[in-house]
Amino acid sequence: MRRVFGAKKDKEPPPSIQDASEKINKRGDTVDEKIKKLDAELARYKEQIKKTRPGPAQEAVKARAMRILKQKRMYEGQRDMLYNQTFNLDQVAFASEGIKDAQQTMSALKSANKELKGMMKTVKIQDIDNLQDEMMDLMDVSNEIQETLGRSYNVPDDIDEEELMGELDALEADMGMETESDGVPSYLQPDKESDLDAELNLPSAPTGQGAPASRYNAQAEDELGLPAVPRASLRG
Repeated sequence: MRRVFGAKKDKEPPPSIQDASEKINKRGDTVDEKIKKLDAELARYKEQIKKTRPGPAQEAVKARAMRILKQKRMYEGQRDMLYNQTFNLDQVAFASEGIKDAQQTMSALKSANKELKGMMKTVKIQDIDNLQDEMMDLMDVSNEIQETLGRSYNVPDDIDEEELMGELDALEADMGMETESDGVPSYLQPDKESDLDAELNLPSAPTGQGAPASRYNAQAEDELGLPAVPRASLRG
């Protein structure tokens, strides 16, 4: 059967936007080259028209220049059409890239949504609330345990706090009165010994540092500043 009808040929894939744009750009470059050649011929014909005199020769040159000008206008129209096609292809390529980006974004969002749903199944608000309540209860029990362990065994339970506060205020008042003199409490001041000599009115003991002033003044001095010898001792 293949020998009679031949094998089925695979269809070629349609050209992409990039391939079509490149093909159109090549055609545009070819048209531009043709327009440049026509411009060169028109410039040459213009020079010939200037050099020739009016007459049949000049009219023939003008006819050729007119034909070249018509060709140039035709190629310029084709070039403009190709430029428009290239612009349209660029717009389509931009839109296609935007759609591809949107598809990638949507696929990423779907994947993230699926992961979030799977994670939310394992986390429930009710479980979080119950856990918070249990933690608060445990903290309260811990505080009660700490207070129980820190309780003093020697302090009776029937102590009046108002009475203790009154005693504390009185103690602070006494301490304030004691610190008025020189800012030193009485229990820190040195003990004062009783002055028995002042109470008994006894004379003070001699210091031994010098003789009485009357006896010292009674002695006379000679011319050399020495103690004078009594006259009775001289007679004897």
